Amino acid sequence: MRSANDGAASAKCVKVGVASAPKDYEVWIGEGLLSQAGRLVAAACGGAAALIVTDDAVGRLHGDAAERSLQDAGYKTRRYAFPNGERSKTFETYALILDAMSDVNLTRQDALVALGGGVVGDMAGFAAATYLRGVKLAQMPTTLLAMVDASVGGKTGVDMPTGKNQVGAFYQPSVVICDTAALRTLPREAFDDGCAEMVKHGAILSPELFELMKEPIEPQIEDLIARNVTIKRDIVAKDEKDFGIRQILNFGHTVGHAVERNSFYRVSHGKAVAIGMAAESRGAWRMGICGEDCHLEIVEAVKRCNLPSETDIPPEMLVKAALFDKKRGSRSITLYLPERVGKCVAKSFDLDGLAEFIKLCAQA
Repeated sequence: MRSANDGAASAKCVKVGVASAPKDYEVWIGEGLLSQAGRLVAAACGGAAALIVTDDAVGRLHGDAAERSLQDAGYKTRRYAFPNGERSKTFETYALILDAMSDVNLTRQDALVALGGGVVGDMAGFAAATYLRGVKLAQMPTTLLAMVDASVGGKTGVDMPTGKNQVGAFYQPSVVICDTAALRTLPREAFDDGCAEMVKHGAILSPELFELMKEPIEPQIEDLIARNVTIKRDIVAKDEKDFGIRQILNFGHTVGHAVERNSFYRVSHGKAVAIGMAAESRGAWRMGICGEDCHLEIVEAVKRCNLPSETDIPPEMLVKAALFDKKRGSRSITLYLPERVGKCVAKSFDLDGLAEFIKLCAQA
């Protein structure tokens, strides 16, 4: 990790390197970076044109500033916005983004800019991966959840009726620009959603991060984002395509995605992951993988972030939804479960065993 001082903005920079990317890319974290976004995109992507993909809410808040910065850097710009929310994460929206890319005659030397939260990043990332078999991608996350998780590592995706992100690609960005000033425009609930992923990173790999999150989050936000990006960077570098150790990042997500699906996505991703971490650590405790103290520490960390730790969705409905988990093999699924705070272990379940485990997770 390094820091840079350019004019009025002081920023942290974390370099990310994976096998599929032609070169390392930089994740910039700091206050006021949106005004420098054009310069950073130009340095990483080059090209003459930039299409900004955003949603209607983020576009109203940050679209003008991002577009102005890109134009100041010499880009010819256009903007495409779709309705905000998980319900826009569809093939219809994906096709409309492709149409917008075609309308501006975007080339492989130009840049697609994803300005928004995880839905925008996933959708724009998938479009970038598939249009002309790959165009340059700049991620500009505006939510805490996207800054600490979704914008780094190259996962892109579109939802299907049977589950989240069931169609997608691994496609690394050329640069990630996290302007922490954007976090002040978030509703409190959206900020708390991002804290769920930070709790997860601490619970699986970093007791130090877990401890830091016992203190107020906002005063240390840039450091916390950089720590989370570094944790994810190190995992992705070892297992970019999610066949091994990268699955540790899915702690809480098997139950969490089942909660999301059963709520028809009315429960946000962060809240669902918080419920999932509490549930899966409960199951781990009841299986003897961790002690009750570990489970209770995770529950308390979730609650400190104003996030839920319980669901009233019946276990049999969670089981049915969990069978669509992308990590599932034809006969089994591997979950990473906490042994203690900061250390998870792999546990493989056959499909009947997964059902029994989820029932253990759900029993209060």
